[in-house]
Amino acid sequence: MEAGLIIVLLLAVLVGVSLGLLGGGGSILTVPLLAYVADMPAKEAIAASLFVVGTTSLLSVVAHARKRNVRWRSGLLFGAAGMVGSFAGGLAGGYLPDTVLMIAFAVVMVATAAAMIRGRKRVIAGSGTQHQELPLRRIIPDGLVVGLVTGVVGAGGGFLVVPALVLLGGLSMPVAVGTSLVVIAMKSFSGLAGYLTTVNLDWPPVSASPPRPSPDRCSAPC
Repeated sequence: MEAGLIIVLLLAVLVGVSLGLLGGGGSILTVPLLAYVADMPAKEAIAASLFVVGTTSLLSVVAHARKRNVRWRSGLLFGAAGMVGSFAGGLAGGYLPDTVLMIAFAVVMVATAAAMIRGRKRVIAGSGTQHQELPLRRIIPDGLVVGLVTGVVGAGGGFLVVPALVLLGGLSMPVAVGTSLVVIAMKSFSGLAGYLTTVNLDWPPVSASPPRPSPDRCSAPC
């Protein structure tokens, strides 16, 4: 196995750990990993990142659900609104130049970091309850905006969803993390569907059985 592939796999494991623990960070780490370490074009890196993060989030939901750390109503409603925005973002992202996508990705990273640092005290202060659901009037607009960002640049999902669930829904951090994974999985697959309308990913080839030779009708003397 090549050294570059080993590095990519090891870093991918760290991405999965980050996503499972924090409910975010998957795409923000996966896109640079695929673009700069695996040397994939920007559109393919974003589309592949949406698939990887969506699959990882879906698997992580199981563990959080067993601990009762998932608010299904908030997660499914937020995710449904996010899917609409994410699919639209994936459609738009497929037509944008790679340079524009990576600049937009960098802007989202900086903006997300600044928002998290500025709102850290508010997040901690609002992390005491575990049983509230996100108000419906905030789910749809927030889900659409977060989904649109996720669909275009393949990032900004968890780092925007977790604070929204904590600040707007009053959820504790463990519950917000578990619920955000439901949202991330839904938005990621929707954004991937949007990108696949214009982007072709290098999926593993499906092994097919060799065609059977047609019987030789003239094996016997004709």
